[in-house]
Amino acid sequence: MYARRRHTYFAMMGLCIGLFVLAWGVVRLWSVPVAVGMCVVAMVIPPVAAMVANRRGPEDRWWDDPSGDPQSDEWWDELDGKKRPH
Repeated sequence: MYARRRHTYFAMMGLCIGLFVLAWGVVRLWSVPVAVGMCVVAMVIPPVAAMVANRRGPEDRWWDDPSGDPQSDEWWDELDGKKRPH
């Protein structure tokens, strides 16, 4: 899933750069307000791309990793309703 998030991130950032270049290279010749609007949309894309790239999916089971402290792991397993083999 990491590769899919990475590809989505790069696609969104490519779209962002494309909007900026298209807005000030082509669209501004016909309509400056539309070019500014395209830049506003492009300005919103990088934070959204960062959130998409850094979110954890349901298959990322990071919370199941043992902490290394046997007593703490035993307590968490008890809270989660799991039995860990000794």
